[in-house]
Amino acid sequence: MADEDMVPPDLLAFIQRCVNERRMFWTYHVNMRMGERAITRGQIIDAVDSYKILEAYPKDKYLPSYLVYARAGSITFHVLFAVDRRDQNVRVVTAYRPEPTQWSSDFKTRREP
Repeated sequence: MADEDMVPPDLLAFIQRCVNERRMFWTYHVNMRMGERAITRGQIIDAVDSYKILEAYPKDKYLPSYLVYARAGSITFHVLFAVDRRDQNVRVVTAYRPEPTQWSSDFKTRREP
C-alpha cells in the first residue's frame, strides 16, 4: 500500500467510526500510563464526539499516527491514535492531560518553546 493510501480521506470520521464500533486496540504503553494519568478507557470512548485532530505524524514508525484533542465532562486530554486503514482499526498509543505551560489555554495549540 502506498503511503498516501494509508491515510483515510476523512481521517477524523475514520477514527471516530473505529472508536464507536470498538475497532480499536490498546497498546501496552497506554494501558500502563492511563492509571498514572487518571484517564480511563471509558473517557476516551465517551469523548469521541469532541475529537479534533491537532497534529499529524503520517510517517510514524509503524502506522500513520495523529494527536487528537478530547474532552469528557470537565476533563481535557490528548490521545495519540495510530491508524490502520487496511485492517480498519485504530491503535490507542498513549493518552495524557496536556501541560498548560506547553499548550494554549484551550489545549489545542502547542506553545512555541
